[in-house]
Amino acid sequence: MEWKPDWGLRGRMVLTMFLLFALYIAFVGAVSYAGVWYVLPVVGVFLVAQFFFSDKLALYSMGASEVSEEEYPELHAMVSRLSQQADVPKPKVAVANSRVPNAFATGRTPSNSAVAVTTGIMNTLNEEELEGVLAHELAHIKNRDVMVMTIASFLSTCAFLVVRFGWWFGGGRRENGGVIVAIIASLVVWVVSFFLIRALSRYREFAADRGGAVITGNPAALASALLKISGQMDNVPQDDMREQAEMNAFFIIPIKSGFIGRVFSTHPSTEKRVERLRALEKELA
Repeated sequence: MEWKPDWGLRGRMVLTMFLLFALYIAFVGAVSYAGVWYVLPVVGVFLVAQFFFSDKLALYSMGASEVSEEEYPELHAMVSRLSQQADVPKPKVAVANSRVPNAFATGRTPSNSAVAVTTGIMNTLNEEELEGVLAHELAHIKNRDVMVMTIASFLSTCAFLVVRFGWWFGGGRRENGGVIVAIIASLVVWVVSFFLIRALSRYREFAADRGGAVITGNPAALASALLKISGQMDNVPQDDMREQAEMNAFFIIPIKSGFIGRVFSTHPSTEKRVERLRALEKELA
């Protein structure tokens, strides 16, 4: 299969980014009017640090450790082969000792990226299905999704801090009308950007599914893996689920938490993803 762009999906992502950009222009105007513009560089420092150390932070959060070829020769061989097919540098390979069947990729650029899998997913999937999952993660790396989502969330984080600490930024003066305007504007920006960023995240998951299927030439294997992982989630102890839920945006299948968790999910539903993969399989046939 050729790595062809999905123009419909790209169009929706461009529209979402445009709406975020317009929203953030309004936000910058509001905080400048209120005189609390200095929150932008403060948050910028933290996000730059997160951007440059995202691979190490994500692995640490998951309890994943980089493994050598001697420890996991088959896993390394699989990642090497798929990296060549995806035309990306081979990422670092890490394993997390967890019963939650999942995988994720991290790193701001292909040259400093990492792919991590849990022991749970290696015990759950067969070789073809695991290849499909790893190819999905390599598609995230090829598409530079960590960089895109970090940039997209920058001013949303700023807006949240203004909402949370607005009075402090304004010197604690409640009669300061500019600060009130900034807090209200920031609240609107934060809520709207919350939904836009999650929509962007869901679009990028569809793109990574397509990219993973292109890398392996086997959409059915990835579809089977998604169904199997989703079905296994109910068998994972709740303590394990709670410990790793904060990493949802990185996972191939998010850890859902009731109805609210599904509505605000960073991922499309498994059913929709499988439906698209099966349509892609028909194209190949």
